[in-house]
Amino acid sequence: MTYAIDVRALTKQISDRDLEQLCRENPDMRFEIDAQGKLIIMSPTGSLTGERNSSLLGQVWYWNNQNKLGKVFDSSTGFKLSNGATRSPDVSWISINRWNSLSDKQKRGFAPIDPDFVIELMSPTDELAKTQQKMSEYLSCGVKLGWLINPDAKEVEIYRLGEDKEILKNPSNLSGEEILPGLTVDLTDIY
Repeated sequence: MTYAIDVRALTKQISDRDLEQLCRENPDMRFEIDAQGKLIIMSPTGSLTGERNSSLLGQVWYWNNQNKLGKVFDSSTGFKLSNGATRSPDVSWISINRWNSLSDKQKRGFAPIDPDFVIELMSPTDELAKTQQKMSEYLSCGVKLGWLINPDAKEVEIYRLGEDKEILKNPSNLSGEEILPGLTVDLTDIY
């Protein structure tokens, strides 16, 4: 389940430091901040969703470990997006040159950078419209390629910067295209 809370009655905005402390003090919850400053509270994923996330993360990590083209991040990683939101994609990747342009201090916190690639995996409690909205937000911040994977519907929505969304029905694998050259993600374990 996901909840959005307007905290303006308590504070003008939640600082990165406050969000980091909130995450530390509530390790069983996941938090994001949307572009309007609302606190988004998400419950932990169920076991099946966690297994699927691990499969996706593992495949992207393995490809990246072989190619050394960037850095891969899991769903616990928060990024301060260029629109002011702090988001945690299920899987994300940033090219090595862009990652290395950040200072060590920036890398330790919610890195102020928009990923190049993101994956959002629908869980049974996610709302499709809200997750699609999040994917559009990623693109508006400059994410080059994004996959919204809906295992129950056996569909994948592919988001590309500057292009219309593409919907694939029951694909067996996905390509990283030019953004992640040579990456092929097998979806057999996802459906």
